[in-house]
Amino acid sequence: MSDVTRILSQIESGDPEAAEQLLPLVYEELRKLAAAKLALEKPGQTLQATALVHEAYLRLVGNSDSEQHWNSRGHFFGAAAEAMRRILVESARRKQCLRHGGEFERHDVDSLALSSPKTPDELLALSDALDRLAEANTQAAELVKLRFFAGLTSEQAAAALGVSPRKANQIWAYAKAWLLESLGHEPL
Repeated sequence: MSDVTRILSQIESGDPEAAEQLLPLVYEELRKLAAAKLALEKPGQTLQATALVHEAYLRLVGNSDSEQHWNSRGHFFGAAAEAMRRILVESARRKQCLRHGGEFERHDVDSLALSSPKTPDELLALSDALDRLAEANTQAAELVKLRFFAGLTSEQAAAALGVSPRKANQIWAYAKAWLLESLGHEPL
């Protein structure tokens, strides 16, 4: 009898300390299961593997009101996989609800990257939009010039502006969204 099966038997018999012994033994395997499940989800999933493992574990072992009977290690992991599936389904249903923004479509600003102007008209439109951005937010316009026209990386542009890379990424996301909307692309 493996350690996991022995601990599962102890949990079934009501040993309160057995649940604490189980998690360290199965954590890595549960985390791999969770990561595999999340890899199949659409990009933008806010649930992380660690949170999914912990929630599933609590549903399996943490609820002392319901009697769980696991015949083997495989049975336990099958139940864990089912618990993870249910958590993901609940999360997806919650996101579809109107009160949780179900009517909105998520757009990743990086996937809507500004492309290089292909015609003189596109370059002029971008330049005009950049001038309007400079009136609204000088720092954002400077960052766009550094990244788009000078070809600096995010870290290099952040250093040039004297801001942290994280702040530069926030400004970059704002500037791209502002310019895309200003250039007549789909509003974000």
